Amino acid sequence: MTFVLDRRSALAGATGLALLGGRAMAVPAAPGTRFLLVFLRGAYDAANVIAPASNAFYHEARPTLALAPPDPANPQAALPLDADWSLHPALRDSIAPLWASRQIAFVPFAGTDDMSRSHFETQDSIEMGQPIVGQRHYGSGFMGRLATTLGANPDRANRGGTIAFSDTLPLVMRGGPMIPNLALGGNGKQVIDDGETAMIAAMYRGQHLGGVDLDGAVHAGFTARDTVWHTIDDEMRASGRGAIAARGFEAAATRIGLVMRDKYNLAFVDVGGWDTHVNQGGATGQLAGRIGELGRGLSAYATALGPDAWHQSVVIVVSEFGRTFRENGNRGTDHGHGSIYWVMGGAVSGGRMVGPQVRIAPETLNQNRDLPVLTDYRALIGGVWQRQYGLNRAQLDTVFPGVAPARLNLI
Repeated sequence: MTFVLDRRSALAGATGLALLGGRAMAVPAAPGTRFLLVFLRGAYDAANVIAPASNAFYHEARPTLALAPPDPANPQAALPLDADWSLHPALRDSIAPLWASRQIAFVPFAGTDDMSRSHFETQDSIEMGQPIVGQRHYGSGFMGRLATTLGANPDRANRGGTIAFSDTLPLVMRGGPMIPNLALGGNGKQVIDDGETAMIAAMYRGQHLGGVDLDGAVHAGFTARDTVWHTIDDEMRASGRGAIAARGFEAAATRIGLVMRDKYNLAFVDVGGWDTHVNQGGATGQLAGRIGELGRGLSAYATALGPDAWHQSVVIVVSEFGRTFRENGNRGTDHGHGSIYWVMGGAVSGGRMVGPQVRIAPETLNQNRDLPVLTDYRALIGGVWQRQYGLNRAQLDTVFPGVAPARLNLI
């Protein structure tokens, strides 16, 4: 077998991951706190997950996709959140209990000022967290900058190295510490065996890149991988009683939670498959199946963390943009603009819709097609991090240049 790798690729991609079209990576952060960013790649149809199910225009715009208004007698009807918003019934057993216990909030009309409606351009814009005008640095992502900021803070020293549960280093984590990685998907075996580990280590023996000791970095990465893998394997064997783990995001999220519970507390995971142009479905179908799986995964993550760690945790769910408010001719939805973000965790002041809103009508749509953006994602996340990590304005400006944090009192 022939390998053609540069130094960064070998370090970032040594072990690989496939978890339901997604990947995750983590770095140590402030003691006790835990943060997970979930990126739904492909632009999920927020308006059919947290839906204005009692809005007449919603039903007019979506004759085949719209959820039925809340009705206790109809198991496929939307679940009431407040007077204007309802929850998809596929989230009845996973997310609805978090709403009832005030551990999740939804932020409608959220997103970015990128109007390209291109998956790749908007995903890059979000992950960089930089102004979209002027020169942008593609080697710097906002979570990488946060990791650097937290590591430079003497009260939150970045001890113990960093780790990625991914096949490659995503843009959002670039510009921070070098990250070894660990595969969590697959059949329960490590992707890189002992022989391949020794070969990769030999490639970097005695090598340096600038001021970085690559030999030491690779050794530390594989050591972290082995430690985390055995932690996961022991936990899963004990809880599973020998049964084969279920596939999908739920199993992957459980593994991430086990690692985050004891060893790491700043993480990113992305999940693909949300580009529903054709036969999207309503209460059942393509989107319903996907969103149900996401809800079960997030619930499993909270369970794996345990009540103590969950009490100090925040999870934010984002997507590059929303989708057209009117359904298309293929019983699906097309690329839109504004979305609805989730903020959940034991540390969250939830059970409410948060941020500025407008009643959805033809005249309030962005360009007469999709939801407007009223809350910038950088302001939203920056406001959470300001309270969670006690960052000052100068530190936040390093993470999200030129953006004031939103005061939404989410934690």
